[in-house]
Amino acid sequence: MQEKVCLITGATSGLGLESARALASQGATVVLSGRDKGRGEAALAEVRRTVPNAKLDLMLADLTSLTSVRKLAEDFQRKYSRLDVLLNNAGLIIDRRKVTPDGFEATFATNHLAHFLLTNLLLDLLKSSGASRVVNVSSEAHRMGSLNFLDDLQAERGGYSGTRAYGNSKLANILFTRGLKRRLEGTKVTTNSLHPGVVRSGFGLNSEGLFKHLVKLAAPFMLSAEDGARTSVYLAASPEVEGVSGRYFIKRKVAKESKAAQSDEAAEKLWQKSTELTGVGR
Repeated sequence: MQEKVCLITGATSGLGLESARALASQGATVVLSGRDKGRGEAALAEVRRTVPNAKLDLMLADLTSLTSVRKLAEDFQRKYSRLDVLLNNAGLIIDRRKVTPDGFEATFATNHLAHFLLTNLLLDLLKSSGASRVVNVSSEAHRMGSLNFLDDLQAERGGYSGTRAYGNSKLANILFTRGLKRRLEGTKVTTNSLHPGVVRSGFGLNSEGLFKHLVKLAAPFMLSAEDGARTSVYLAASPEVEGVSGRYFIKRKVAKESKAAQSDEAAEKLWQKSTELTGVGR
């Protein structure tokens, strides 16, 4: 990964932080993106503690705001002339329905729309950088997702369920990967999605109800964040997956998605609706 540049969302803790550490240890320049400056600077210090010569940068962005996502893309392109790996890692799960400043349901906005927008804004840079990669962190929770969400992207019908909204967003991650793969044909850019495993990373602790307590109880039985990041790092850096695109991985091996996640029709419908909401990707 020498001379290569990586951008990781949600990189100030958990999977993102461990992915940043691993890629930095391979010689990459790693740009960590997160919401909070204090946590971001602490993350930089933590990576440098174990990788003293790490080439790191911090860029702040709140993925619940499309304006902030656009600024992240602008700031990155202003500073860097190449992008070899875009690791769309940030994720959110909440118990109660919340709306972003743009008027979107927060889980869908953070887990899908923000990454759809960021990827499309950086696509020209990815293409000009040669054999670059887009890696989307999904989850086996996508199997709980239903294609009905395509007609209710903002989770306004039938009562709000945080786990259902999360499953739908993870299904969207795989459908986005599917749609992006088709649009990248003829280029050297690849895209893949993955399930990191059930990871002890602090994820879910920002929820307010039962889910938060279940996460705490299950923590001793979960993977470490370092182990959970292995598939992300594999897809970002391994020569074994050079040229591989549009696949879903678990434990660094190709896995079969749910039937819903294999729908080209759904992938196109999601792409068109995401384009309407973000104004990119046409």
